[in-house]
Amino acid sequence: MNNRDRWRVYKRVSVMFFLAALALTVVQRGNINMGAPFELARQVRMDTSNEAEHSFWKVSKEKSGTKSRVTTQEPNITEDTRLKSWDVTSTNCSANLNISSHNWFKSLEPNFKQFLLYRHCRYFPMLLNHPEKCKGDIYLLMVIKSVATQHDRREVIRKTWGKEQTIDGKRIKILFLIGKSSNEVESANHQKLVEFEDYIYGDILQWDFLDSFFNLTLKETHFLKWFNTYCPGVRYIFKGDDDVFVSVENILEFLESSPSKDLFVGDVIFRAVPIRRRENKYYIPQALYSKQYYPPYAGGGGFLMDGKLARRLHWVADTLELYPIDDVFLGMCLEVLQVTPVKHNAFKTFGLVKNKQSKLNREPCFFKSMIVVHKLLPSDLMHMWNLVNSDLVCSQKVEIL
Repeated sequence: MNNRDRWRVYKRVSVMFFLAALALTVVQRGNINMGAPFELARQVRMDTSNEAEHSFWKVSKEKSGTKSRVTTQEPNITEDTRLKSWDVTSTNCSANLNISSHNWFKSLEPNFKQFLLYRHCRYFPMLLNHPEKCKGDIYLLMVIKSVATQHDRREVIRKTWGKEQTIDGKRIKILFLIGKSSNEVESANHQKLVEFEDYIYGDILQWDFLDSFFNLTLKETHFLKWFNTYCPGVRYIFKGDDDVFVSVENILEFLESSPSKDLFVGDVIFRAVPIRRRENKYYIPQALYSKQYYPPYAGGGGFLMDGKLARRLHWVADTLELYPIDDVFLGMCLEVLQVTPVKHNAFKTFGLVKNKQSKLNREPCFFKSMIVVHKLLPSDLMHMWNLVNSDLVCSQKVEIL
């Protein structure tokens, strides 16, 4: 082997050693970079498990004068941190059987057992979605809780106070929140009707959970997540039931004269006592909520809130265990944020007067001065809307706003 051949062999060996060293360095760096996300994920799981040891529903053992460690600082929500789309695609959720062996659990009614076994199932896939509703600047987003089979209620709302419009440059949009029909026999037919209705109007948000009384809280949490995902430009939200009379004109008048920061106004109930009578619709067993009073909360018939507050409520709702009564659950979220809802006499979630037989409950001049009046059947709502918007002459204007 001459000198020239030796030089070629030496050169090839040197290149091979260099490439081997370079490959080893890349592999080591890759392992280091891969380790950080897994360690972060493990830390998040540890933090979550530690938080789970504390229950919101039990009486606190701390002294009443101790300040809560929960921060009320508004999360820094930007386009970079907000989800771009609904990220839940699976309904795989099994029962939490760990709690079924406890004596307090065995004494509960079947519906509460069902609720607790699946309370950890927080979010479900979307069946109908309309992110375009929040495109651009929206002054008022009206969100109505409904049920798949109650298309007649949605229809009369669209024809009366729920019309999408622009008033003095303020854009107003409407959405209906529903789950899946709980009627096993007719659920497929009901779903087809809902899909056809949405094809016509394009105003239904639907998620893949059954419509039931206890699942109303899911509508609350799902809407807050949806709102945080798609609605950066919405200033105010009206949220109510599908059997209410609403004056959009009075809402706008009220908002023009009210501060927007942390606004949450409605027919607020203070120092409500949990109902312990089993025959009552709102019955709550002691094992589920042991405190003497509920936090202040607004009747679900209808309330107004600021868009920024709704985003903060979304983050807080994710930290609390779900509660069977959606109105109370939202009050619990407000309590964590140290936001006190404001009671306003123009929100009537029990009718104008509690005596259902009173003629005042059918007096259009009173309706004309209200923001929300609850408990109207579709025919009654249409009749009252026509009266209020006719050439109505009232002897005295009720100063409510």
